[in-house]
Amino acid sequence: MRFRFLTSTALALLAAAPVLAQQALVPAESSIGFVSRQMGVPVEGHFRKFAAQVAFDPARPEAATINLTVDTGSATLGVKETDAELPKPLWFNVPKFPQATFQSRSVKALGGGRFEVAGQLAIKGTAQSVTVPVQLTQAGGKTTASGQFALKRLAYKIGEEEWADTSMVADDVQVKFRLVLTGVGKI
Repeated sequence: MRFRFLTSTALALLAAAPVLAQQALVPAESSIGFVSRQMGVPVEGHFRKFAAQVAFDPARPEAATINLTVDTGSATLGVKETDAELPKPLWFNVPKFPQATFQSRSVKALGGGRFEVAGQLAIKGTAQSVTVPVQLTQAGGKTTASGQFALKRLAYKIGEEEWADTSMVADDVQVKFRLVLTGVGKI
């Protein structure tokens, strides 16, 4: 009798608790890119492999959780010789740090489908707090989260030793993203 009471009470509590739907990333329609400057010339690259775990209820954005994992070994600038250098210790040090991660700490609605996502970005063993502006749009049952933010590559030890010279490769890097998700409620 006591077991039945505990079970029914637990089920009732679970049913009453707000549930955040788990959204699914559509990798083929999503992208994470970056733009740096080498000797003053913009150089664009992107990551070919990444994953996202998102639980987002548009009615309660403050309860959202966003976790992003990027395979640092998938970075490409589109030049074979340069791409061969990116996994090495002076740049991403992929053998030691195969992934970069972002974990949200808070999501704030700004209106008009705009949000501010604060969290921890960890690259190459260094974690920094970042705030990322995100614009959400919806079409055809999919939600697109897009935006961009700046980071300082040297704060994450990306491009060490001779590559720490910012006259060769600028310290500022613009990160651009477009994450297409299914399962997000109406904004």
